[in-house]
Amino acid sequence: MLNEKALPSGVVGNKWALAAVPLLALLGVFCLAAEKPSPGLPRSTPEEQGVSSSGVLSFVEAADERIDAMHSFMLVRHGHVVAEGWWSPYDASTRHTLYSLTKSFTSTAVGMAVAEGRMTVDDLVLPSFPEDAPAEASDQLKAMRVRDLLTMSTGHHAEAPSGTTEPWTRSFLAQPVAHKPGTFFLYNTPGSYMLSAMVQQAVGTTVLEYLRPRLFEPLGIEGPVWTSSPQGVTIGGYGLNIRTEDIARFGQLYLQKGQWKGRRLLRSAWVETATSRQASNGSKPESDWEQGYGYQFWRCRHGAYRGDGAFGQFCIVMPEQDAVVAITSGVKDMQAVLNLVWDRLLPALQPARLRADGASQEKLKRTLARLTLRPQGSASSVSSPVAARVSGRTYVFPANDQKLEAMALEFGGANDASEMTLVARFGGVEQRVACGRGEWRKGRLAYGAFPEQAVALSGAWTADDTYAVKIAFHETPFALTLGLRFSGDELTYDSEYNVAFGPTKQAPLVGHAQ
Repeated sequence: MLNEKALPSGVVGNKWALAAVPLLALLGVFCLAAEKPSPGLPRSTPEEQGVSSSGVLSFVEAADERIDAMHSFMLVRHGHVVAEGWWSPYDASTRHTLYSLTKSFTSTAVGMAVAEGRMTVDDLVLPSFPEDAPAEASDQLKAMRVRDLLTMSTGHHAEAPSGTTEPWTRSFLAQPVAHKPGTFFLYNTPGSYMLSAMVQQAVGTTVLEYLRPRLFEPLGIEGPVWTSSPQGVTIGGYGLNIRTEDIARFGQLYLQKGQWKGRRLLRSAWVETATSRQASNGSKPESDWEQGYGYQFWRCRHGAYRGDGAFGQFCIVMPEQDAVVAITSGVKDMQAVLNLVWDRLLPALQPARLRADGASQEKLKRTLARLTLRPQGSASSVSSPVAARVSGRTYVFPANDQKLEAMALEFGGANDASEMTLVARFGGVEQRVACGRGEWRKGRLAYGAFPEQAVALSGAWTADDTYAVKIAFHETPFALTLGLRFSGDELTYDSEYNVAFGPTKQAPLVGHAQ
């Protein structure tokens, strides 16, 4: 069975087997062109909805300065979007990988199936998979119910180990159940997969197809991408890719207790139960990961709750303030993002409509429109005396785990770094992509173990002998920084990811001029 943490080599050093899912399927969102979102939530000025523009500006400026890196932000108050911004090259029309925020959508599918009488939260897990049951099932396994999967209280002391070709449900059921189900909290992505498999058993179709007419279409979520296991089961614990406003609409549905434009999509009792504390997961008052756990939702401080995913994908619902915050990012410290929401954004939400503040509104609007990830260098970055010598030269690398075979930099002219094309060969296939100087240049690239996908590049000379390139895989949380140092006929290649489930820095490679 593959955990959400399974990513291409060089991004992770993870226990879950990559072989279980083809990379193209795992990261399938990359191969789909962005679609224009349908008309969504109504827009309003912050003050009309009781929100201080200066307070929101303070949040955005602090996020831009302190958080590396935010990708998008949307604030919804009283059902109206009052602030929204994307850090270029991220944009409003492009889907973003959600990782474990996916789990909250799987929980929603369970809630809908329960409402339709297809299953109950007290259904036992084992009888649904007789072909995958161990020869000698323990009493603990026999006692495991759907509600135990929902609350991450399956009784496991560790997640199921990595699988190879066997069904993921079989791997899960083979894992020893050390504790009485319902008594021991363990964050358990395979358990979320089992929820998806049980919904599929109950309704006769995948969770993706089940939710399409019941959730995605009513909310106006167009073209959701959700990967499946080799057994054709929607991966319930991760794998969903949607846009920032789609996240906000989902949060607004929960804020409205399952109602959407006069239509009930989800029972209010389910929303209340799913977002309430059902399991204890710690006691640190300053941690938003120790406030309790519901049905695939985390409880937060300040009376809020959320779905979240690795590296800072958030759907934060604040019932006391009648607000929703949607955030996508690529961060190592997810708590820092939440701290900023509580410290800067929460105080901006006032109980009544505020007097118009045109100056602050205009400054906020300009700031949101100019957001960008920090590119490599600047438009005025100088060139290097070695640029003309190395331009167009192909450097060949010995066999390596990163699968890089050859690389070349082609500059627009002698000693001219304003135009550069990165040429890289992986698996015998040569690829060319433009690189901006002090700005992002978009293209498509299959890099290393990543399949072809949308990327944006920025590069500059950081020393006479070193050219640095940033590659943003801007439908994901990931960015890769390359340090390319030239010496004689050698090119030393250093690379480091911004975030990963394992080491971010890869071993340096040395190539020689062809």
